[in-house]
Formats: sequence, structure tokens, C-alpha cells
Amino acid sequence: MATFGYIAVDKAGKEKKGSLEVGSEDLLRSELKKQGLTIIEISKQNLLTKELNIELGGKPKARDLSIFCRQFVSMYRAGVSILETIQLLTDQTENKKLAKAAREVQAKIEKGESLSDSLMEFPKIFPKLMITTIAAGEASGSMDIAFERMATHFEKSAKTQGLIKKAMIYPIVVAVVALLVVIVMLVKIIPMYTGMFEQLGTELPAITVAVVNASNFLVDFWYILLPMFIALVWGIRYFLQTPVGQLTIGKLAIKIPLFKNFSVKTASASLARTLSTLLASGVPLVEAVGITGNTMSNVLFKNALQDAKEEIIRGVPLSTPIEDAGLFPPMVGHMLRIGEESGATEEMLDKLAEYYEEEVEIATESLMAAMEPMIIIVLAVIVGVLIAAVMAPMLSMYSGLDAL
Repeated sequence: MATFGYIAVDKAGKEKKGSLEVGSEDLLRSELKKQGLTIIEISKQNLLTKELNIELGGKPKARDLSIFCRQFVSMYRAGVSILETIQLLTDQTENKKLAKAAREVQAKIEKGESLSDSLMEFPKIFPKLMITTIAAGEASGSMDIAFERMATHFEKSAKTQGLIKKAMIYPIVVAVVALLVVIVMLVKIIPMYTGMFEQLGTELPAITVAVVNASNFLVDFWYILLPMFIALVWGIRYFLQTPVGQLTIGKLAIKIPLFKNFSVKTASASLARTLSTLLASGVPLVEAVGITGNTMSNVLFKNALQDAKEEIIRGVPLSTPIEDAGLFPPMVGHMLRIGEESGATEEMLDKLAEYYEEEVEIATESLMAAMEPMIIIVLAVIVGVLIAAVMAPMLSMYSGLDAL
């Protein structure tokens, strides 16, 4: 297999550049013609001449996928074929990785593969939840309904993710600013007063000595501290990716009073919305619970749903292991039990999803309202210590002069 770079023009006259790994140049020409492209230039690439395709944007976010699904529904219901719909979405999608994956999905469909099987080739772009729902839609002949449900699901997910980011951005920004202020104070401001402190010829207060020593240490050994700080950040990130780290952060999220309410309600909203989407699409309960568990960000809730999956296989109703887990609010298990007994599980899950999505908004506002005064207090303490370290020697000197 060789890699060929190409420049071509589509039916709309838009220039397209890219590269493909194919057996020969003739196969590349055939593939590009199938995509409706007019070839301008083809060149064989090697390690030295291979074009580096820098992808703008990262992994598609929930909002990208919601727009993708919503546009698919509109085109499909307008009578556009699946192949033409995917081609149009490829040109309209802003996320480069999503557009590239859609282009390759189009090529696979042209070769006779189903849409769900084609999407399955790109698990990092299209989540399993989406693939399973679309596969169920293909089997039932309701492709548009499957995409519409996924569009709604991703829209709700994007809103929830936005609330979480909103709750986290403020403390992170303030923490970064506080760190920069402390560094500037220790590196620039405190050294300006060090000479003056030495001229006083009196014993400096303990707080001043501590701050001056910290300043001198930072100025003299910054080249050691910087790599240590980077290593610490990298080590924490690595630890959080390990099973022990995920378990630790999961336990902290539901034990710290400030975050417990927010974490539990977010997990409950995610459970209800994802499970409702899958069941409404005709996915079997066992598979739906397993997929829902994999979408959970907190490993404790993920493990609880995997355990629930095993219980369901043994014939136990879903509400029982959910209640026994002791992680979800009692209302979740209670509503699930009512849905199971009345045969309206999907409707109950929809109501749960709507209720807890509203609760997540309230919990986000409460979390931010609680964190703001705490952050202000921490900043006041940090700045107060630095100011006290500078002013204490001066006050001591003035007191000595008054005594004379």
C-alpha cells in the first residue's frame, strides 16, 4: 500500500486536498471519481514529502454531534438519500475530525456497508450510544427517529456539559490568577523590600522571615521548581487516569459536601437521559444499561451500572440494583420501579431526565454561589499574609521610635 496526495475539485467547484493509502494510483483515481471529485493533481508521498494534516479542532463535542444528527434528520426527511446526506454533511461540518470521519463513512457506504457498520469504524468520533441507536433505527426502518433522538440527547448533554464547565471555569481562573499574583509578589515585590529589611537592624517577625526565605528560594531555584511543578501536574494527571485514581476522585466527588449534590444529580440526569434514548430506540435493556454505564464519568456510578447489568441478566428488575447501590437518590429507584410495574419505563426515565437536568442547573448555581465567598476568603488570606510580611517590620520600627 502506498500513500498518495491529491488535489481535486468537487461539484461545487471547491478545492479539496488530502491523502489516501491505496494500492495504486489507478485505485485512487477510481475512489476520487466515486466521490464526485475532479482530479487536478496526484503525487506519491514518502516520509520526507508526506503532507502533515494538522487537524483543526479536537474530538467532536456533544454540540458538534447534535448539529450533525439534526441536519441528517432534516435532509433525510426531505427525501435526500443517506449517501447524499452524508456527503452534504461532510461539506457543512465545521469540526475537521468529524468531517474527515464522515467522508470515510461515505466511502464505506458506497462500497455497500451499512451506516451503523461504517460509523463503528470510528469509535473515537462516534460514541457507541450513537452507533447502537442508529443500528436499531436501521433494523426498525426508523432511521430519522433514531437520529432525532440522538440529536435531542446530544443537545441535552451539551447543555449539561456547559453547566459543568461554567461551574469549574471560575475557580480555575481565579486559582491561576492567584498563583500568578503570588509568584509576582515573591519574585518582584518582596526582593525590593529585602534590602530595607536588612537595614533595619532589628529582628524580623517570623512571618516576614518565612516570606523572605520563600522569595529567595523561588528566585534562586526556579529552574528546579519549574520542572518539579510540571512533573507534579503530569503525575496527578497520570494518577487520575489509573483505576485507583479514578476511584479516589469518584469517592471524593460524592463525599465532599460542596460537590456531592452536584455530582449525584449530574449522574442521575445522565443515567435517565441515556437509558431513555436507548430503550426508546429498541435497544435491549441489558445492552442499554451496559452502554449507559460506560458513559458515566464517575467510576462509582459506572461500576454500579455494570453490576446492575449482571443482576438484570439473572432476572432481577433494574430498580433493585439501582436502589441497593446506595449512590442514586431514592427517587430514581422509586420511579424506575413504578415504570417497571406499569410498563412505562421509558416515560418514567424521560420524566426523571427532565427533573434532574433542571436540578443540575440549580445545583450548578448553588455550587458557584458557595464557591465564590470561599475563593475570596482564600485570596484574602494569601494577599493578607504577603502584606503582613511587608508591613510587620515597618510597624515594629515605628513602635520602637515611639518608645524612644
